[in-house]
Amino acid sequence: MAFGAGRCDGLIFDLDGTLWDSTATVAAAWSAVVRRMGQPHRTIAPGEIAAVMGKPHRELCRALLPGLPEARQEALALECYAEEERRLHAEGGQLFPGVREGLATLARQVPLFIVSNCQRGYIETFLDWSGLRPLFRDTECHGNTGADKAENLRRLMRRNGLCAPCFVGDTESDRLAAAQAGLPFVHAAYGFGQVPQAEERIGSFAELVARMSEPGA
Repeated sequence: MAFGAGRCDGLIFDLDGTLWDSTATVAAAWSAVVRRMGQPHRTIAPGEIAAVMGKPHRELCRALLPGLPEARQEALALECYAEEERRLHAEGGQLFPGVREGLATLARQVPLFIVSNCQRGYIETFLDWSGLRPLFRDTECHGNTGADKAENLRRLMRRNGLCAPCFVGDTESDRLAAAQAGLPFVHAAYGFGQVPQAEERIGSFAELVARMSEPGA
């Protein structure tokens, strides 16, 4: 499978591990909440956040809040998400090298989209903090629909009349979602996950821009 501006009618991006790294800010938010809410010695490290980025909400709760009843996990997670949003609006995360200028170049070639397993409002926080909102045509997330990533990819495709988009993500779950939605997948190998079965991969965001700009692409 080859990808390029002439071979796809849209680029759909995962967010965490693909466009930015917010793990330090998110870890600080979760640590502050769990300490305030009854676990005074609990610290959640950025690596723990990276390990669950992109996973469904329930898996994330079980990994970060082990040993608690599900109802308690849910209550804490809601508090953590609110604290995330507050801190991310103020502090943001770290865009991966080449993302800002690369997206500006890509948006002149092909429509851009985001699909994530995140909570409602997280994508919007990223877009507001980064100033990249004008470059994206549409977004979708688990928090809006309650659906998994494959279904959200299909919904976004139908809504925007896409016939042959590519999905760019950094984890094996991204690859599986793309396969379930019938989409070509490009592994962002600079991100959080290992995807040995990926047919296409990029080692940097600049490589994606270059591949999309190749003559005849």
